[in-house]
Amino acid sequence: MTMAGVPLAPARTDRLRVALLTREYPPEVYGGAGVHVTYLARELAGLVDVTVHCEGGDRPGAVAHRPWELLAGANQALATISTDLSMTAAVGGADLVHSHTWYANLAGHLASMLYGIPHVVTVHSLEPLRPWKAEQLGGGYALSGWCERVAVEGAAAVIAVSEGMREDVLAAYPAVYPDRIRVIRNGIDTGEYAPDSGTGVLQRYGVDPSRPLVIFVGRITRQKGVPVLLRAAARLPPEVQLVLCAGQPDTPELAAEVTGLVASLQAARTGVIWIPEMLAKPEVIQLLSHATVFACPSLYEPLGIVNLEAMACGTAVVASRVGGIPEVVADGETGLLVPADDPAALAAALNAVIGDPGRADAMGTAGRKRAAAEFGWDAIAAQTAALYAELTR
Repeated sequence: MTMAGVPLAPARTDRLRVALLTREYPPEVYGGAGVHVTYLARELAGLVDVTVHCEGGDRPGAVAHRPWELLAGANQALATISTDLSMTAAVGGADLVHSHTWYANLAGHLASMLYGIPHVVTVHSLEPLRPWKAEQLGGGYALSGWCERVAVEGAAAVIAVSEGMREDVLAAYPAVYPDRIRVIRNGIDTGEYAPDSGTGVLQRYGVDPSRPLVIFVGRITRQKGVPVLLRAAARLPPEVQLVLCAGQPDTPELAAEVTGLVASLQAARTGVIWIPEMLAKPEVIQLLSHATVFACPSLYEPLGIVNLEAMACGTAVVASRVGGIPEVVADGETGLLVPADDPAALAAALNAVIGDPGRADAMGTAGRKRAAAEFGWDAIAAQTAALYAELTR
């Protein structure tokens, strides 16, 4: 059984056997970590024997694990830990395990202890830097932080997806030796993410291609700063459209805040469109391609694959100057960077790009060139495989 070149056949003896552990895998991908694992697995398949272990329902190309039925109705963190135990039991034949996010970190840590194999952790975000998750998980937030901490501190190597994330790891987990942290950035497939001149998707959702368009694509969590964008949007010229490609908010409190802000905007102006369902990738690509500017108002962002996706589609970016974003968005060249949690500054930057179409086009062209030149998945997989080889000599 294969998917996107990822084999699940018995391992070959002449190649390293790697188990990738993740919560997300297609078709159930909702965030940057899932995107990362999807493309990394595809490219690694030519370099090592890789098996993907994920959470959720059965699907092609991966071994799926589900929480224990006895924990139905229990805190989400407990259910996740039960899934980690299932993953641990299933990876006994691997030479190395590589986990992504706290949802799978404990499985990697336990497998390393149980089987005596190296554990690599890729940190896509850090639990200590996301205190708003206590709204979502309650006491489970303490458990998620514990899972991440023991895994990161015990890992043979920690991959940070940006230099900014490397510094965050050292600050959050000072017990980690600096030489165990490697920076291997997220990537983008610029063959798949490319400008799409079609307009069928725009017509379907009522987007007017003749009007300027600001777009947001992402989850509605505190981390992503959607309320900041909605407050900034009130300062945009009336002809500017705003499209939110964003699923349901994480908590009732955030849902009430976002719903109220959207309703206020829609009452005051036209062209405010909230698409709450998860769109197919080609639909997102077409919307990104027609946007005047992509807005990334994140309060915290280790790297921000979605910025790369927008750049690859030839779209200018206005983003918060946080985490790894400055390593992706070249300020003044491929977009503009602004302080986080500052609606006025975000609105001013968006207006600056919208008000100069020639500059917006030039930024989009430069962004696509930068994405293609510096963020290819083949190079990222090669760096990752080289780290595996180093740890298993």
